[in-house]
Amino acid sequence: MSQRKMPPAVKFATEMGPILIFFGAYYLYDLFAATTAIMAVTPFALGAAYYYERKIPAMPLITAVVVMVFGGLTLYFKDETFIKMKPTIIYAMFALALGLGIMVGKSFMKTLFGNFWDLDEDGWRKLTIRLVIYFATLAVANEIVWRNFSTDTWVNMKVFGFTGITFLFFLAQVPLLTRHSADEPSDS
Repeated sequence: MSQRKMPPAVKFATEMGPILIFFGAYYLYDLFAATTAIMAVTPFALGAAYYYERKIPAMPLITAVVVMVFGGLTLYFKDETFIKMKPTIIYAMFALALGLGIMVGKSFMKTLFGNFWDLDEDGWRKLTIRLVIYFATLAVANEIVWRNFSTDTWVNMKVFGFTGITFLFFLAQVPLLTRHSADEPSDS
């Protein structure tokens, strides 16, 4: 089966749709409705990715599994703690996996994003280290916010804060990506 080109609108919908639906359901109803909504739309997002790419990318698949497990626990026990812990678990898993990859000399970032960025080995290593620190920081930030602030604050931070911070983080990586492009000689 050949890969189809995913239209930009579909790509945006599969990446941002579940979190925006979560946000909308939360503000229209409550956290339990939002949890149900994100659990309902996540398989459709994965299905769309599979339809176009003929594979399900690892990071969205891991996220989907954690959404289903922790969302299910939230609904079953009627306890919002589980869904609030979900980002911490996901961020910690990504930090741990990337950190272990560095320790064993394997670049998971290169495996995942090698078709998007063509970096030299030093660039992949530096980017991975930065991502380990970034994901670990997000895990700690999520714990601080959900344990010390209102659910409204946590939802806003999750939807807008972490999304905005992620955009700024990757924007800040442009110099590293440019400096370590395999097409360019590396000077640092």
